[in-house]
Amino acid sequence: MSSVIPLLLAIGLGLAGWLVARARAWRFRREAPGGKIPSLPIHHAWYAGLWIGLPMLAFAALWRGISGNLVLQHVLSSPDAAALPAFGLRRDAILDEARVVAMGLADRALIPEAQPLVETFREAMALYNWIGVVVALLLGLVGAYWAFTRLKPNFGARSRIESGVLVVLFVASTVAILTTLGIFGTLVFETVRFFGMVSPVDFLLGTHWGPDPMSMTPDPARYGSIPLFWGTIFIGAIIAMIVAIPLGLMSAIYLTQYASPQARKWIKPALEILAGVPTVVYGYFAALTVAPAVRDFGVAIGISNASSESALAAGMVMGIMIIPLVSSLADDSISAVPQAMRDGSLAMGATTNETIRRVLIPAALPGIVAGVMLAISRAIGETMIVVMAAGAAANLTANPFEAMTTVTFQIVAMLTGEASLESPATLSAFALGLVLFMITLALNVIALRVVKRFREAYE
Repeated sequence: MSSVIPLLLAIGLGLAGWLVARARAWRFRREAPGGKIPSLPIHHAWYAGLWIGLPMLAFAALWRGISGNLVLQHVLSSPDAAALPAFGLRRDAILDEARVVAMGLADRALIPEAQPLVETFREAMALYNWIGVVVALLLGLVGAYWAFTRLKPNFGARSRIESGVLVVLFVASTVAILTTLGIFGTLVFETVRFFGMVSPVDFLLGTHWGPDPMSMTPDPARYGSIPLFWGTIFIGAIIAMIVAIPLGLMSAIYLTQYASPQARKWIKPALEILAGVPTVVYGYFAALTVAPAVRDFGVAIGISNASSESALAAGMVMGIMIIPLVSSLADDSISAVPQAMRDGSLAMGATTNETIRRVLIPAALPGIVAGVMLAISRAIGETMIVVMAAGAAANLTANPFEAMTTVTFQIVAMLTGEASLESPATLSAFALGLVLFMITLALNVIALRVVKRFREAYE
């Protein structure tokens, strides 16, 4: 029996309760003096439907998460599982194979020891699926009893619905905050463990990065993060912005001031397509097209050590990637400037160019600055382009033709290697992540404060 049956029951019973409650509310309305009741029939319907459907949906989601473990424990407690290995990959492989066959995803088990467990898995799945259906149905009936015993002609269903919606909106609004706190707490906990092995001073002020992933005794001299953060800033906040800010801002000016409605209709969506291109595609473009061209250009101008993996190649492609972010926010900010300010400037004899430079750009500056700050935050968090175009060398240099790495690249390298989760090299990834988190958070706060501080109200 499929695990979606509790979900279908919730939808079906909720819809049935919705229809019955609405019909009952119409009867209340016909019988009421003057045909008026405190709440509309639709409010009664939603009150009953939500009380029936929401508990069942919540249980279906919960049951889907825990039923797998209950099935596994049922199988492990059966006599057929007595011959399984006590632990290890072999035991997990046998159980997974038996589960796959029992679910009908394979015809037979490739591991001989898994075949005797297939029928046990099927019985356990059927048992717990029935239990889930019965409990969900009981919850739906209890919810229906609760709702229909309160549906009266003078019942304020509307206020109850609005209170419920308010609770849902409050919960939704706290998800982002709780997620941020969870991420921050995890990073802080692991970073404290790392700083117990390596001094924060050596980590934040050191100029050499070369951790040994297999060593459990860290050398503080090998954990200097300055080259990583310099590479992150140089690629994401300098080179990328040199590309993105002029192109994005000029694109926004053209689309808002010079382009015809027909041209804007085609150019703006085409520009914003860049935002939907996967970053790995940008990485391929940077590695196969831009990086060789940058290397050849460097050799042509006399830089003999120009690398095929360079900060310039990664930064240029990263700048192209974030052009839509700068352009869209600048476009919105410029479009928000009242038409009266444009007309007044032109009426005073200013040219279109002067109106843009002296009226529109200053008025839209808070939104433009905020867009640039958000674009920088996006750029310094990029990984795939750096992985494929900038290289892995932690160089502290200002030469854009040399290979360079960033914080995000090293986080990936430290967490996906063969090192243990307890090793200093792995824990250093959390310290890098915490510092990067604080930097991006600061940039976002600055962007919001710029908007708040310099926003002007136009009537």
